[in-house]
Amino acid sequence: MSNNKIIDLGSSEDPLVLDCGKSIGPIKTAFTTYGELNETKSNAILVCHALTGDQYVASEHPITKKDGWWSLLIGPEKSIDTNKYFVICPNVIGGCMGSTGPNEINPKTGKEYGLDFPVVTIGDMVKAQKLLIDSFGIEKLFSVIGGSMGGMLVLEWLSKFPSYVFSAIPIATTTNHSAQNIALNELARQAIMADPEWKSGNYNIENTKPVKGLSVARMAAHISYLSEQSLHEKFGRNLQNKNKIEFSFDADFQVESYLRHQGFKFVDRFDANSYLYITRAMDYFDLKAENNGSLIEAFKNTNSHILCASFTSDWLYPTSENKVIIKAFNALGLNVSFVEIETDNGHDSFLLDEPEFFQTIKGFLDATYKKL
Repeated sequence: MSNNKIIDLGSSEDPLVLDCGKSIGPIKTAFTTYGELNETKSNAILVCHALTGDQYVASEHPITKKDGWWSLLIGPEKSIDTNKYFVICPNVIGGCMGSTGPNEINPKTGKEYGLDFPVVTIGDMVKAQKLLIDSFGIEKLFSVIGGSMGGMLVLEWLSKFPSYVFSAIPIATTTNHSAQNIALNELARQAIMADPEWKSGNYNIENTKPVKGLSVARMAAHISYLSEQSLHEKFGRNLQNKNKIEFSFDADFQVESYLRHQGFKFVDRFDANSYLYITRAMDYFDLKAENNGSLIEAFKNTNSHILCASFTSDWLYPTSENKVIIKAFNALGLNVSFVEIETDNGHDSFLLDEPEFFQTIKGFLDATYKKL
C-alpha cells in the first residue's frame, strides 16, 4: 500500500539555507511511502532517486501510468520487503513532481520561479530530505539507498548526517563527476537552452515548451546509461521497418528510432528547467574538495554498515570510481561490503532485472536488520 503526500517544511521565518548562500522557505517536498513505520521507528528506509527519477519508486506513475522505477526491488516479499520495512522516497528539491523547484510558484512573487530559482546542490537536497525525516520523528534511518545520483545523496547522508544512518547502500555512483560526465551534462543543458521554445527559462509563462531540446538532452543521456554491448545486442545495424537505407535523415536504423522514442516520451513527464538544475547539482558534487581534499575527512564520523555495488559494463560511473569510495571506507575501518555485478546492461543495470543484484540487496538488509 502506497501513500503519496506533499508536505511543507521549514518556513519563511526559518528557511532552508542553501549552499549558494540564498534561502528558500517554506519548501514543499513530495514523497511516497510504502509499508508501516514500527513503534520504535527503527525500520525506515530512505530511497534516493536518480537524475530523472521521482517519488513513484514502487507505484504507478501518474503521468506515464507505468510501474515505479524500482517496482522489481521494492514491495511485499521483495528484496526491500514493505511487509517489514517502512520505505520513504521523496522527490528532490529542484525536481518537477511536486517538490519545490523551478516550475513551482515562488511565494514571494506569486509567479513561477523559472530561472529565479536558486542553484541547489546535492547537499541542499539532503538537507531537505532530513527535514522530511525529522517530521516523522525518525532519529535513525535503518538504511539509505540509491543509485547514480541517488548514490551521491547516500554518500552525502553518510558525510553530513552520519548519526542518522544505521546502514547505507550507494550503488553505481561517484564522489565527484569526471570531466567526461560534466561534458555530457553540459551537452544536455546546451541542447535545452538552444531550443527557441525554451524562452530563457520562461516557457511556461509564454505557453511554449522546449520539447526538441529536452528530447535531445534525454537521448544523449540515455546513450550513457547503456553499454556498447547492450546497444549491439539490441540493435546492431538493423534497419527500422525497411529493407534498405533511404539516403535521407529519417530514422533508417533501429537504434535511431529507439533514441527518438526515448527522447520524446521523456518530455511528457519531466521539466526542462529541472533538468538544468539537477544536472548542475550533480556536476557541483565533490565530497573530496569539500573536505580539504580528503575522503577520509568526509567520512570520518561515519559508523554505518555499508554495501557498495557496481556493474561491470557501467562506463558512466565505472567500478574504478566505486572502488575509490570503498578504499576510503576501508581506511576508516568501517563495516563495508562490495559487489561488482557481471552484466552487459551498463549503468542502467541497477534499474533492470538483475537477480544477483536483488539477492545481494536482500541479503545485506536482512543480515543488517538483525544487528539493530
